[in-house]
Amino acid sequence: MIKTALIIILQPKTVSTSQSIGLFLLRFVAGLAFMYHGWGKIQQPFEWMGPDSPMPGFLQALAAVAEFGGGLAWIVGLLTPIASLGLFCTMIVAVRLHMLVLGHPFVAEKPGEMSYELAALYLVISALFLLTGPGKISLDHLLFRKK
Repeated sequence: MIKTALIIILQPKTVSTSQSIGLFLLRFVAGLAFMYHGWGKIQQPFEWMGPDSPMPGFLQALAAVAEFGGGLAWIVGLLTPIASLGLFCTMIVAVRLHMLVLGHPFVAEKPGEMSYELAALYLVISALFLLTGPGKISLDHLLFRKK
């Protein structure tokens, strides 16, 4: 039963070849960006936010793994729904932190000012892959498509 549920979740949605090319390009670029953002965090997964952070170390580690590992998963299109869920949750926290806790604007108005526009964009991209899947140019399609 668990195996069947997992295959249903991982089974790619049906999309056209041109849509698959677009999804691949977005997965590749966004995946590289997430790997880049997660690289420094994965080096110190339990303390990348600093010693005064109110965020527990295990949540920092989950975010580091979600960003670096999720970015890699997006690039190759492997376990895309699971990676997208981890990234979606991480970006919800990032948007909330920047918007509500730190009071940053959506778009920075001055050079060097923090904003939450990038986190919001990544949140929406994560939602896109949760809803559409990775497309035909992915390991998910190769491994889990209906035969």
